[in-house]
Amino acid sequence: MKLKLVFLSILLTGIAWIGSVSSASEQTSVIPAVSERKVVLQRVYLDGEMSEETRTESILAMKDFWAEYAGWQLVDQNNEKITLKKNESDISPLLKSNGFFGVSEDGIFSIFNGKPEEQKIIQSFFHIDIEQLEVKKQEELVQGIPILDKNQYEKVLEAYKSYSLPNDKK
Repeated sequence: MKLKLVFLSILLTGIAWIGSVSSASEQTSVIPAVSERKVVLQRVYLDGEMSEETRTESILAMKDFWAEYAGWQLVDQNNEKITLKKNESDISPLLKSNGFFGVSEDGIFSIFNGKPEEQKIIQSFFHIDIEQLEVKKQEELVQGIPILDKNQYEKVLEAYKSYSLPNDKK
């Protein structure tokens, strides 16, 4: 009788163990696979500069991924990488830290990376009639007008647009 009870106990333990193994394998089959992809985020600023950030994302569901990046435009997608782009309504960090308005040697109103004397042009706009400018404004352009923020960027650009040569007005 004792032998029958031991055998029955072992048998029931084995059946319970087999049931738990099949139950665990069933559970793992319903867990979604995690997909890792490189995500490249391109930000395009008002001044034409573009920054790029690369990160690795673990994606459980593409629906959740697209919800997280709402407002971004798909540029390219494959099994390894997703490239997204967003137009920012601001000037670039480069301009905020080291951007100056000025005039190039050939008289074009431009943005420089650093003081205009270094002639590292980031963006050119239009020819400017230097002769029409007051001496103070001429000096400002030679020295360089630091770009502090989007508001100031737009105001300076608009102010100097009125001094552009007629065939360059846009």
